[in-house]
Amino acid sequence: MEHTSLLERVLRGIALTLVVIFFMFPIVWIFMMSFQTNETILRIPPQLVFEPTLANYTALITGKLETASGTLDIAFMRNLWNSVFLSVTSVAVALLLGVPAAYAFARHKFRGSEDIAFTLLSFRFAPALLVLLPLTLYFQKLGLANTYFGLIWVYQLICLPLILWIVRGYFEDIPADIEYAYRIGGHSWFATFRKIALPLAGPGIAAAGLLAFIFAWNNFVFALVLASADKQPVTVGALAFITSSGIQYGQISAAIVLSITPTLALALYAQRYLVEGLSLGAVKG
Repeated sequence: MEHTSLLERVLRGIALTLVVIFFMFPIVWIFMMSFQTNETILRIPPQLVFEPTLANYTALITGKLETASGTLDIAFMRNLWNSVFLSVTSVAVALLLGVPAAYAFARHKFRGSEDIAFTLLSFRFAPALLVLLPLTLYFQKLGLANTYFGLIWVYQLICLPLILWIVRGYFEDIPADIEYAYRIGGHSWFATFRKIALPLAGPGIAAAGLLAFIFAWNNFVFALVLASADKQPVTVGALAFITSSGIQYGQISAAIVLSITPTLALALYAQRYLVEGLSLGAVKG
């Protein structure tokens, strides 16, 4: 059994503390900025002790942004709702299409299966700007421009290759003998897929869904071009804080705090599924 000295444990603790401070400092600093005014934020040197204010959050919730040139109407809460709706819906559609496809690629080998799977994965390789112009033209002809349906269709194309390849690996790690034994009992392939494969691959599906949600939530280019202000997500809505009277750093910080809250809450909730996924495939038949 390996024993570590007191000095080694102290040094390891100091090193871990420094790493945590290094990576968490920007988040903590933005959180502090969200409770400050622009005047306090721009002071040199910066002040760690200040009088907090909720004016930034009030401006976001009420939609009234006070600037030096007057009051501006902002739709941040609507943008936040758009992000939640677009991300959740697109991930749900991608899971509905991607999980059965991943199971088919993992269990049924046919001619061209690897080529098809790689072609779907290649959608993630293409830069957004490469397909933005033709996609915009097609959307205008089909009447999908500035619609939730069009944005969801684009978003799920972003999520689908990621879900397909991650979940496929989890299905391949599940011993096929378990499913064969269940099929011998007279059950159909769909019942086997629903009652055996899906529960065993649950942690992998949760992990893929979480990563796909983050990718969809952070999307910027497609929503900027394909949607108007009333349908744009929070990533595009943040541009409203760059006004003619200057950049509203306090409101931007408060918007960042509110926008990362859903993804942070989802990550904390799905953490147990991610941990369970580490043991998937540890025992193979």
